Amino acid sequence: MARVHYLQHVPFEGLGSIEPWMQQHEHTIRCTRLYDNESLPEVRDIDWLIIMGGPMGIYNYDQHPWLKTEKQFIRACIDADKTVLGICLGGQLIADVLGGKVSAGIEKEIGWFPINVTAAGKETSIGKVLSEAQSVFHWHGDTFAIPAGATHLCSSDACENQGFLYQEKVLGLQFHLETTAQGADALCRECESELVAATHIQSAASMLASEQRFHEANALMEKILRELSKTL
Repeated sequence: MARVHYLQHVPFEGLGSIEPWMQQHEHTIRCTRLYDNESLPEVRDIDWLIIMGGPMGIYNYDQHPWLKTEKQFIRACIDADKTVLGICLGGQLIADVLGGKVSAGIEKEIGWFPINVTAAGKETSIGKVLSEAQSVFHWHGDTFAIPAGATHLCSSDACENQGFLYQEKVLGLQFHLETTAQGADALCRECESELVAATHIQSAASMLASEQRFHEANALMEKILRELSKTL
């Protein structure tokens, strides 16, 4: 049983399908809601850190001053050899603390699009799981550089750097495998202004058309969680 702690940046982006998997495996779950200025735990009191997504940029310190403290905490967890998973904004935060620059992407990527696993990625257990994906759910405008010493896992047509693995137990993903149909519906409502006509932006109706897609993505998330749990 692991002590899992997750960092949440907005009310509408929680653990999604990760939560029932953690409960099923009897891991304890705690949360810091940074948007409510909740305090971070002691690094020694957690085994597994999960950093969720959010619409803010990782350098928006004026609007979100807690970002600086959050980055220090993430760095401390990595240095303490904790298992760490970052999704979308979370992946960008991990990349940043490891020295990988985060910048605006060439275009936004919102909706269901395929990813391509790199040759190096296919040599990892995480990359082998990602190779099973037909398409994954994206919602991002920024992108990260792959940190030095990390394995570049995958790319997409709209975004070269979609995932990386560092020291076998620190995983940054740009896309969302944890999002449920309900979570995607909330994103479409809360971030509706981003759904404009563009090559790699789908309509809310298109994104929500198939609940089976979410089930398939969630199943891949469970496989990745199983792989990460081996590093605890």
